[in-house]
Amino acid sequence: MQAVIAPDYGAPESFTLADVPVPEPGQGQLRVRITAASINPGDLVIPSGVYRAQAPLTFPHVLGNDFAGTVHAIGEGVTTYEVGDEVFGHAVPRALRAMAGAQPSLTTGTLAEYAIFEAATPFIAHRPASLTAIDAAALPTVGLTARALIATAEPQPGETALVIGATGGVGTTLLPLLREAGVRVTATGRPGDDDLLRKLGADRVIGYEDDYPAGVDLVLNLVLPTDQLRRAATVLRPGGRLFTITFPPPRPDMIDRDDIRFELVLDLDGRLGGMAGVADLSPTIAATYPLRDAVQALTGFAQEHTVGKLVITV
Repeated sequence: MQAVIAPDYGAPESFTLADVPVPEPGQGQLRVRITAASINPGDLVIPSGVYRAQAPLTFPHVLGNDFAGTVHAIGEGVTTYEVGDEVFGHAVPRALRAMAGAQPSLTTGTLAEYAIFEAATPFIAHRPASLTAIDAAALPTVGLTARALIATAEPQPGETALVIGATGGVGTTLLPLLREAGVRVTATGRPGDDDLLRKLGADRVIGYEDDYPAGVDLVLNLVLPTDQLRRAATVLRPGGRLFTITFPPPRPDMIDRDDIRFELVLDLDGRLGGMAGVADLSPTIAATYPLRDAVQALTGFAQEHTVGKLVITV
């Protein structure tokens, strides 16, 4: 089968489309014929070597975490799926098993014609007929993250929020949820992003280096390293909340405030809602590419400003 691989640690320019063996499902596993997969920052970070000490990869490493496809074969003990079922979800490379929670969702890599997944995980679900395969492939990681942020932050009608990095896949999925909650949102973006971000739910769009609005109730950081949030913390009202989805893990000395809530939102076990809970969300898709152009898409994702998600069709 064809798959997008990293032959060794390196930048996306080193990735290539190659022929690799079709993986076989084992006990409790599914083999899925991939219809579509989407690109996430982890597809670049993991093969870069940043986490090689904690989770060394074996090569060639097949990229890809999010997917939609059709169950092609099932391993012994699988009872929740049958061959022919339409499914979608999120999984991480097997090398990250130790970082994947109590019910790990592991994969051989979704930027491929076929991939193996663990069946017993909340991060894979049947795809409803109302959700296209392309939308389903775009939703898993960003949908799970947006839902987890809402469940943790518990935004209230009339509150004000600052969303840092609103143009990415998570931000464009999160903005409509904040609007539904009755929150007045200031979003960071570029001048050309203004119309789209307002359509999705932002009341105001500012540049990345512009002054943040003072006295907000809630800051949601989607892109900045957590140790670069001191400026964001200064604009929160006393008793405000600052949530981040980035690393390193938060420490009080990073923001020098003890009167606000400062937390990392990372739902490794699906406690805040699994894949079935994101099927009613609407992703923002920037572009789709065929598998043969996936390396081009990954390189562009690394180098260019993207609003929403990039999806690879297989």
